[in-house]
Amino acid sequence: MNKFEKLFAELPEDVESVLITSDVNRRYFTGMKSSAGTVIAFRDKAYLIIDFRYIEKARAVVKNAEVIEQKALFSQLQKLLHEHSAGNMAIESQTMTVSELALYKKSFPEIKIISNDMLSNGISTLRTVKDEEEITCIRKAQEIAEAAFRHILGFIKPGVTEREIALELDYQMLRLGAEALSFDTIALAGANTSMPHGVPSDKKVEQGEFVLMDFGAVYNGYHSDMTRTVCVGEPTDEMKRVYDIVLEAQLACLEKAHGGMTGSELDKIARDIIDDAGYGDCFGHSLGHGVGMEIHERPNAAPSNKNVLRSGTVVTVEPGIYIAGKFGVRIEDFVILTENGNVNLTKCAKNIISL
Repeated sequence: MNKFEKLFAELPEDVESVLITSDVNRRYFTGMKSSAGTVIAFRDKAYLIIDFRYIEKARAVVKNAEVIEQKALFSQLQKLLHEHSAGNMAIESQTMTVSELALYKKSFPEIKIISNDMLSNGISTLRTVKDEEEITCIRKAQEIAEAAFRHILGFIKPGVTEREIALELDYQMLRLGAEALSFDTIALAGANTSMPHGVPSDKKVEQGEFVLMDFGAVYNGYHSDMTRTVCVGEPTDEMKRVYDIVLEAQLACLEKAHGGMTGSELDKIARDIIDDAGYGDCFGHSLGHGVGMEIHERPNAAPSNKNVLRSGTVVTVEPGIYIAGKFGVRIEDFVILTENGNVNLTKCAKNIISL
């Protein structure tokens, strides 16, 4: 089954057509990266309508859909709806704007527009489980990020700034083949490491400080995500103790994570260890999140997620302890969940590194 066939299998049988307009989902279904284009799919055939700027590339790369050059979009959609005898059309409620929805309703008064969350949820469910081609892209993205990490260990020293570290990581990932960055790179030093999503500043690294880096690369549309915390010089006993607690929590999760457990069960493994060590109030975010064509997608490994994590899901495992005004530690890998365990996509060592 191709991805369109899998999508319709997730939807009620009476859904006759779907309209996909978001950039990420359009690329997911067709393999075509573009800032414009409209996908309309029926149970027997799918189409990508795209303008002249992209038409040559689309005809070369698009999978599972007929490519049509856009001339008059609504007339072309109307013709296809008529040819396939479709009386309804589901839209992406989570990405389509109110004004866009109003325009589609006005343009197709005879078509029932299904504007609830059914299509968006169906696509999210489909994207949760990665196939071999997707995993290959994610692995490549991670290889690029890890090569950049190995380089940065020789770059970090007293006197360089957080901003310089972030820029160097960005440059290396792009130089090594990333099409983009997974997100704005986080590089923090000293007391700033206590802010889980702090923004790199002109603060200079000093001897004896932690440096926390959270970063990732994009390859063929798929993201990687990793965090490492290293020390410039020798860490204090307190820094070592906190690092070891975070590492213990992460290793316990990696040992026990598998498809079939709930997101809250996975989160609880790390949270119990950190709580028992007396730092429960210093672990304020969830353990992890799904990664794929977006850096944050379903599912979440969070206390509130009672849903089962399916085999084939890629999810991060990133416990942390953050002591305000002092320092923070986060260690992040991401794994493919399987029925009997998981496959760790992150190969970098996790022992505390003293530079």
